[in-house]
Amino acid sequence: MVGLGIVVTLTLIAIFAPLLIPFDPIRINPLEARYSPGWPYIFGTDQYGRDVFSRVIMGTRISLIIGLVVVGIASVVGVAVGLISGFYGGWIDTILMRIIDVMLAFPNILLALVIVSILGPNLTNLMIAVGISAIPTYARLARASVLSAREELYVEAAQVIGTPQSQIIVRHILPNVIAPLIVTATLGTGTAILAAAALSFLGLGSQPPTPEWGRMLSEGRQYLRDQWWIATFPGLAIMVTVLAMNLLGDGLRDALDPRLKR
Repeated sequence: MVGLGIVVTLTLIAIFAPLLIPFDPIRINPLEARYSPGWPYIFGTDQYGRDVFSRVIMGTRISLIIGLVVVGIASVVGVAVGLISGFYGGWIDTILMRIIDVMLAFPNILLALVIVSILGPNLTNLMIAVGISAIPTYARLARASVLSAREELYVEAAQVIGTPQSQIIVRHILPNVIAPLIVTATLGTGTAILAAAALSFLGLGSQPPTPEWGRMLSEGRQYLRDQWWIATFPGLAIMVTVLAMNLLGDGLRDALDPRLKR
């Protein structure tokens, strides 16, 4: 419930971000550069005189959009591959799973790094790269769930009465394997935000002056000794968001897993 509360709060902040920010997050004001936290700059200002609080608030919207888009790409493609592979089996299963195995041979962040390097460093390519790198997780989970579900009596009954295979997959199997996928998607949102922040930190994600948390960390790292607030507050935002997503995912797992119910 704590995770859910934080996620709901972050969502509201993202929705109403333009109404919550006291200053323009990309306006440069050299005369007010590196002000320490206080009034009117709650989180201080960065090396360009931009309000860190306003940038962190706007970064909430960007980071949540990144998480949702990444999970959307990974889950749609991955679940589709897993459903087809698990249901049909045979040579289709062999080909699809070997492709997934090749993708799994690379660490997610390394695979995303390669893809975004090829596509070019910007926010759209960042989301595509991280989304592609997360496909194997959903594909293997969906396949494992389908292999179990396709042996159930309701699937056999649907086949006996002549239900088309596509309808069996979508209307009968998918609803019965969706629970673990929802949990994985929730946990994956936090992982996606963290991976996107890491790539932006390396300069392969969002580009200036976009107020993205990873980019803000990168820009503030050289000022940690004296102007600690420039990097600290976006770092705390990443930590709180990822922690909330993990707590929510754990809670959903406990709620949706029948083996954990008494």
